Amino acid sequence: MGVRPRASRPGNRRTGGDGNRRTGGDGAQGSPPREPPSTRKATPARRARGAGQRSPASRRPAQPRARRGRALLLGLAGVIAAGCAALLALVFGFGRARAPDRGRVVELNWPDGLDAGEAAALLAAEGLVESERAMALYLGATGGTEAFVPGPHLLFEGATPRELRQLLARAEGRPTAKLTIPEGFSRFDIAARLEKLRIAGRKTFLAATADGAFLDALGIERGGAVGAESAEGYLFPATYELALDSDARDVARRLVAESDRRWSALAAQSKDGLAALRATLGWGRREVLTLASIIEKEAVVEEERPLIASVFLNRLLDPSFRSRRLQSDATALYGCVAWPEEAPSCAGWSGKATPAVVRDPKNRYSTYAHPGLPPGPISNPGAPSIAAVLAPAATKYLYFVAAGGGRHRFSESLDDHNDAVQKRRDATAP
Repeated sequence: MGVRPRASRPGNRRTGGDGNRRTGGDGAQGSPPREPPSTRKATPARRARGAGQRSPASRRPAQPRARRGRALLLGLAGVIAAGCAALLALVFGFGRARAPDRGRVVELNWPDGLDAGEAAALLAAEGLVESERAMALYLGATGGTEAFVPGPHLLFEGATPRELRQLLARAEGRPTAKLTIPEGFSRFDIAARLEKLRIAGRKTFLAATADGAFLDALGIERGGAVGAESAEGYLFPATYELALDSDARDVARRLVAESDRRWSALAAQSKDGLAALRATLGWGRREVLTLASIIEKEAVVEEERPLIASVFLNRLLDPSFRSRRLQSDATALYGCVAWPEEAPSCAGWSGKATPAVVRDPKNRYSTYAHPGLPPGPISNPGAPSIAAVLAPAATKYLYFVAAGGGRHRFSESLDDHNDAVQKRRDATAP
């Protein structure tokens, strides 16, 4: 079998041996002639490509990119959903930390150095939170416990985790309450009201206002005719705006500062009266406040304060009144409030002035049993009672008795006084 010669392909054109294009006219078989480009039939695929449409092969690389984009969006949505679920879990968890409000307050001494878990455990043990775990999570998520102030605190049931954090840190902007101290309130009355308003603990306030070193720091006189036992008499009756769970000493400082301000104004207005008391009785501010506190308990009608002041001062200064006993029931009653363990008559005391209570020699505040002023103020007097001591009425009265309607009948002699007492008994007899 012979070998067929291979045609050469210069320029992509097939030629014969003579260099001419082979047309097959000599009967030899060759490649079929190509159609000119202008004569090619326009197929549907070509028409599509000509119209700017991509073939399926050209679209294939875009499909993986689209799938990756959808996967990213789904992943992002999952992260957001998980975050929202976690946030909701924390919010509802913190809500479960709050204990029901049954009106109970808790006075406790907060230890130093507790971490979030230990703090939550203590709060749960005191019944201030329901969920120890939720409270620990909250404390950890909101900065820990480094800002908590160690020492006495007054906390209360029903406080939210945020409020407990504010109180324990004594944070600025925590809730406040309005404290109104009426004239004649004792420090025991003030302490009870402070605790009721959730401003400071009763025990803590009473301890602070009887601390000798603290009294010295406040400038409260410790000498004179009467020794200082407490801040009684220096806690000025007024209205104050105070933060909840305040430091009891800060509260006392505020009340004493107001007392100092009022005293300065009153003493400046009655320089002569203060000088006379100093010259005749050796009195200073503390003695004036002590007598003013008694007047505050005895007086009801405003205009009678200077008259009542004159009676007590006459008993101390008049030579004819040798006992020098002020004989005020209110002083003996205060003895059973402040020092009940000292006087046997105060055992089972009902709050009323019985003969046994007012005449008990072991009741050191009884001005029936002891001459002169009691050891200290028995209440916190307002400006009118202080002014009455500094400027008493000019009388010779030595006695007074209730006459009804908040008024009193005043007498210079014991006989007149006894008559007034009998008339009062007859008027009130059934």
